[in-house]
Amino acid sequence: MAGEKKGAKSAATVKIKWVRSFISCTDDMRATIRGLGLRRMHQVVERENSPAIRGMIHKVRHLVEVVE
Repeated sequence: MAGEKKGAKSAATVKIKWVRSFISCTDDMRATIRGLGLRRMHQVVERENSPAIRGMIHKVRHLVEVVE
């Protein structure tokens, strides 16, 4: 049962890694990176897998990558 909860948690979350600098990006892209909780380059954060978070990832898809 504990393994089942752990598997469900990983399916409900997504790990995001910031891989490219936002120098020369627009202010709304910078705000999106900050909104995802990323503070430093190559930082990995885990967020819930919701349509809002997926939309934010899509907006800055050239700056971040989803870590499996």
